[in-house]
Amino acid sequence: MNIATTRGPAKSLSLPNILTYARIAAIPVVVGCVFAQSVMDGPLWLRWVALAVFIAAGVTDYLDGYYARIWGQQSAFGRMLDPIADKLLVASCLLMLAADNSIHGWTLWAAIVILCREILVSGLREYLAALRVSVPVTKLAKWKTTVQLVAIGFLIAGEAGEQFLAVTTLIGIVLLWTSAILTIYTGWDYFRAGIHHLIKEDEG
Repeated sequence: MNIATTRGPAKSLSLPNILTYARIAAIPVVVGCVFAQSVMDGPLWLRWVALAVFIAAGVTDYLDGYYARIWGQQSAFGRMLDPIADKLLVASCLLMLAADNSIHGWTLWAAIVILCREILVSGLREYLAALRVSVPVTKLAKWKTTVQLVAIGFLIAGEAGEQFLAVTTLIGIVLLWTSAILTIYTGWDYFRAGIHHLIKEDEG
């Protein structure tokens, strides 16, 4: 994930953190549009609105970290908030897509794997942070995040997207499974680091 942080007197109101706030604010809009279209039988254009807002939210995930780095606006507050925003966006969308049956059957297991990994990594990060141990984000983990967001984007488009590309939902499902596999692999790095330091602490 990108690190969206800030340094200075107005830490919570810097542009990088405002972009992260915007990502959180996008969640009810995306979920609300998908809910209104699928559950309340709303018009298909709501899917496009949801997709547009979701894409904008995904772009902020890159921009907040970019501006934080080039402007030197990095702090613990941003490092805490950025991954929280990412996980809230992904989890909310996956749950809504499961509720509207875009994700169903065996594909639910891909979503479960992704959600369980995020919870596990959050717990391990908190534990390792207490030990002042940092596990760097790998390039593969960044690719995992990209594939995950693209998968969710295709699934949000859903029926509306299938009017232009018949395999829209299928592409989303395939990418979601790909993301789940990458999720297990990249999550192992955190798990291995956590177990290593846990054993060392118990032995000490």
